[in-house]
Amino acid sequence: MNGGAVNEERLSGVLLHVTSLPSYGGIGDFGPAAYAFVDFLAAAKQRLWQVLPLSPTGYGSSPYSALSAFAGNPLLISLERLVADGWLTAEHVAGLPGHDGPANFEAATKQKLPLIEEAATNFLDRAPDAARARFQHFSKANISWLADYAMFIVLRRRFGYVSWHEWPAEYAHRKDDAMTQTLNAHGRELAIEQVIQFFFHEQWSALRSYCVERKVRILGDVAIFVSYDSADVWTHPEIFELDAERRPLRVSGVPPDYFSKTGQRWGNPLYKWRLLEQRGFDWWVARVRRALALYDMIRLDHFRGFEAYWSIPAEEETAINGVWVKAPGHELFKRLREVFGELPFVAEDLGLITPEVDELREHFRMPGMRVLQFGFSDRGSHLHLPQNFVPNMVVYTGTHDNNTTLGWWREDTGERERRHLQTYLQPIRHDDDVVWAMIRAAARSVANLCIIPMQDVLHLGSEARMNTPAAGNGNWTWRYGLHALHPDFATQLADLMEMTDRDGYVLPEPEPIEIVSSAAEHGPSI
Repeated sequence: MNGGAVNEERLSGVLLHVTSLPSYGGIGDFGPAAYAFVDFLAAAKQRLWQVLPLSPTGYGSSPYSALSAFAGNPLLISLERLVADGWLTAEHVAGLPGHDGPANFEAATKQKLPLIEEAATNFLDRAPDAARARFQHFSKANISWLADYAMFIVLRRRFGYVSWHEWPAEYAHRKDDAMTQTLNAHGRELAIEQVIQFFFHEQWSALRSYCVERKVRILGDVAIFVSYDSADVWTHPEIFELDAERRPLRVSGVPPDYFSKTGQRWGNPLYKWRLLEQRGFDWWVARVRRALALYDMIRLDHFRGFEAYWSIPAEEETAINGVWVKAPGHELFKRLREVFGELPFVAEDLGLITPEVDELREHFRMPGMRVLQFGFSDRGSHLHLPQNFVPNMVVYTGTHDNNTTLGWWREDTGERERRHLQTYLQPIRHDDDVVWAMIRAAARSVANLCIIPMQDVLHLGSEARMNTPAAGNGNWTWRYGLHALHPDFATQLADLMEMTDRDGYVLPEPEPIEIVSSAAEHGPSI
């Protein structure tokens, strides 16, 4: 890290998406709860905070189903900070949903988002010169995506939030006259959307600065694919596999695996990789540049898709009848390294991983991932156990797609897995024992990076699961309680970090040893 590869230090961190914070307004955001969480991380000697994509969400409120790969989610903007900055009053935000309970995206969209839009209006009407100058600087620095994203959001609202391909053809196909008409008729709305992105930028930048002060770095998530109903596909249809009507020809997913017998049909349009390569991967360069402006390190979701991706005919209802298609991963990462230098990437290399995928990851010195929950079935699963780890690796007890460790132990393990875990770790006399045993195993391992989901830190069961892959609803809503950050959890983690050398402590340079060569001092030679 520090500008080099991500595997140079032995550190630990916590996986918690921002929406899971107990913030005011019904959904986790960049407000006081986020700062309290960073304080908890520092007290627990956790040096990394892993978040899921911060993009504006579309279908199902999934951070992996985003309306833009570049924009920030407006719902993550803190109302308290808007009040503190003078863009809203306390009376504006009184009566909104409180801090407790699951994230309520629908209520936040209906009640919180209009207040954020009102704050943006107030900014446009009366922002002082210094704030306007910062806004102009932000707009200029993000000119490659900001105006198109604002146009997409305004038109999406105008046409009843249907997917862009259902808009009138002149708007779906971005005809010049239609775009000019929108600029002339909706200039105020477009400006509001850009100011909202500026609010996101200012608040996230302030939170990141707070993290830096407490020696916490952000590990962010970049999904390999983008949603069909997104500003990205609407703005750049030429780089995706679309037909003449701009409908997907083939879509993304994964074959049958641990999570689903029919695979997962994600439905994202696939890239025209050959065209992107001819263009110097310009869109990917822009995307990574944006990600590096948001995060210190980047986890590449579905890394195996950069070597070969599962291509499913768009008319198929499941992922069963897809085929593997080679991707120009070496050429892409070579280009990114030319632009950005050493790549601070973590490769999510779970699933069906071939020697070619391993070679691609190792060639660019990216740490891969191991998940302890996967390690206790047959011998083939033992690559997820510590005896098979190497330092250039990130170990998780579980990920956002897994059950919590306590939920997994209680509900998802069979007799053989339980017996293997008892043998490998220690006698598990009580359910809660398994959580700390797994955390301890991850921290003790040789993997340089160790990530623990917040649900495991709090010893929570399956009621706290973040996501069940292939489930149609009920995902992404977990939030921890307002008073959940008990100091005992921080003390327990801090002690473990010290004993496993993950607390960020650097040994002092040894004092130089003076070499004395005088024969008189050493006595006669023998």
